[in-house]
Amino acid sequence: MNALTLEGVSKRYGDFQAVRDLSFTVKKGAICGFLGPNGAGKTSTIRMILGLQPATTGSIQILGASDGRQVRDRIGFLPEERGLYKKMTPIDAIAFFGSLKGLPTGEGRKRAKEMLEAQGLGASKNKKMKELSKGMAQKVQLIASVVHRPEFVILDEPFSGLDPVNQQGLETVIRDLAANGATVLFSTHVMQHAERLCDQVVLVARGRKAFDGTVAEARDTSRRFLDLEGAIAVEQAGALPGVTGVDVVSEQDGVRVLKAALAQGAAGQDALKAAFLTGLDVRRFELKEPTLHDAFIDLTGDHPDQDQSVARPTNAPETV
Repeated sequence: MNALTLEGVSKRYGDFQAVRDLSFTVKKGAICGFLGPNGAGKTSTIRMILGLQPATTGSIQILGASDGRQVRDRIGFLPEERGLYKKMTPIDAIAFFGSLKGLPTGEGRKRAKEMLEAQGLGASKNKKMKELSKGMAQKVQLIASVVHRPEFVILDEPFSGLDPVNQQGLETVIRDLAANGATVLFSTHVMQHAERLCDQVVLVARGRKAFDGTVAEARDTSRRFLDLEGAIAVEQAGALPGVTGVDVVSEQDGVRVLKAALAQGAAGQDALKAAFLTGLDVRRFELKEPTLHDAFIDLTGDHPDQDQSVARPTNAPETV
């Protein structure tokens, strides 16, 4: 039932280790977020899955094949590096890319027209690519990557450069792909997209796997926080039941906004009850459940937007 299996996969460029002993599986029909900071090893892993470059060690199985090139007509791929022929029209570009995957040109043009109209690009189907906005061109490239109706879709940073409206539209496309039976693997460093979309998330940092599971399981690894506001001393907040640490967010005229971390399994209600019983001046009390962003920071020690590629040698790819 697995569409993808990686076992002990590593990738080295000279002295630079881009991916380290990476293992995970993705079930057929799942949406899997492949998450991590820029330079964490996501794109190198995707290239190995596709068979565009060999793994230094380990094995990869995709759609039953040991090399992505053996099943390339069953795979759709949207690379991070965007690029379409500027003088082609969207309908011609989509049909052309479909033909590279074995789709007859006539059928490709028919599907291209239908898919462009579904994405609100019907009126632009015969314009030249260079006349389209960045968001429109990105939609065209996405359509081109899935016009042959692939079983496995790989999207590398698909939300990069899109405005919020187009990001929402892309989320709908990803859900529709999965609803129609495709397996989707997409890389991103923006946790909110994965939080809304994914059945499974794989977090990587510095080339290593930091987590593999559901979004809910990832959140469960992180702490909950209490936001407290009032004339409360840090020592008083730190003495509340279950509180393991307190940060001062702001302070003005003796009124502090505090962020108090709760221990795993601690009940926020116990802290609130204790605060009132001890007469603390609590003007606002809010329990904050952890997000996937919080979990990522706790699991990896890194901010997802942090660039980890500073140590990359000159002979390694620009994006790894």
